[in-house]
Amino acid sequence: MKFISLLFVCFFLCLNVSSAQDKRFQLPLSLQKSYFEVNVGSIDYNFNKSQFESLPEYEFQSIEVPHTAVRLVLFGYQFNPYFSAQISYMRPVYWVNYKYTNSNFIQSTSVWMNVAGLTLKAQLPVAKKINVFGEFGLGIITRLGGINLRNRDVIVKKANYSSYLLGGGLKYNLNSKIDLLLSSVYSPEKKEANQPAISFVSAGFSYNLHQLPEEKIHEAKKIGYKHPKHLFQMGYSSLIFRYGINNTFSKIPIFWGGESEVNHGISFDYRQNVFHTSKYFSLDWGVGASFFKSNINKEGFYTVSAYPVFRFDFLHTKPFDAYMYYSIAGPSFISKTVIDDEDIGKKFTFQDNMGFGFFLGENRNYNLEFKIGHYSNGNIFEQNPGVKIPFSLNVGYAF
Repeated sequence: MKFISLLFVCFFLCLNVSSAQDKRFQLPLSLQKSYFEVNVGSIDYNFNKSQFESLPEYEFQSIEVPHTAVRLVLFGYQFNPYFSAQISYMRPVYWVNYKYTNSNFIQSTSVWMNVAGLTLKAQLPVAKKINVFGEFGLGIITRLGGINLRNRDVIVKKANYSSYLLGGGLKYNLNSKIDLLLSSVYSPEKKEANQPAISFVSAGFSYNLHQLPEEKIHEAKKIGYKHPKHLFQMGYSSLIFRYGINNTFSKIPIFWGGESEVNHGISFDYRQNVFHTSKYFSLDWGVGASFFKSNINKEGFYTVSAYPVFRFDFLHTKPFDAYMYYSIAGPSFISKTVIDDEDIGKKFTFQDNMGFGFFLGENRNYNLEFKIGHYSNGNIFEQNPGVKIPFSLNVGYAF
């Protein structure tokens, strides 16, 4: 997965550099044939008593296996009308839950499971607006084993392995941007990990991005709002608000928390704008390095990241422009895998940030930004408690 993520980051950057960066009203080449998918359906896997660990102090009672699940294609790229490649992420909405007795008390433990995929997709038309497609590729299956929170005993063992994904379905072309989907995907049983086969059937849609027409670009240029191309930032994170902001947004939920917490830190970032509409939306690519101290043991560690930034410029005034932004799944290196005695997984992780800010001055050269952050590996490894970054203040220069 580290290689896959870095490969796609390099793919983005190379295509964006080769495109004419003074024409940021046009989508970058890496996005002009891309698509995103949302699929909702039913997942089926035969979790049962056989996964329950035989410990003398625990007696199995029952198991709940919810079936509602989602599968997201985080990024797909269509090389031609018949062939594409995509990165996907699939998980149940609610986790499998084991109930058992311990000292005559009924307890329960959840088992988290998800499937990350890199697949190739081929499609053929069978009618004017209907295509049949098939997909095949690599799947990374991760099962976070159930642990009794009181005694820390393992109720269901964890598992992490690679396998293949096989799927297919029908696609109906609603219009140039939206396709409706009926699809399925399958991953075989893994006996060594006592992991049942996984099957998923769903309905969903894909949203397709295309090169923008010249007349739309010409109209957007007439608006005349300034969108800085380069931004350098320096930031400081602290517990001035404790973790109230992080906890609020993780409960909504539109952001994530973490078992490991940062006390304070500094960060240095560079962002380059690669696309913007006339008023409201901008896409940036960024790179950055951060240096943190943990909250309990005051352990020092650092991160290095590359990441996308989705920015929404919701207010334009004469002295400033105001925006909100969301940055998700930025491939990152983290220097420690144990922070405050918490095993956070591997040194490969993902960076997520959310915040709001301002571009100030006549030429929008000055930047002020407030954000919260998070690092986790998206459950592609067996351990993923997450690292929580508190309120951060960033100042920057843009041009």
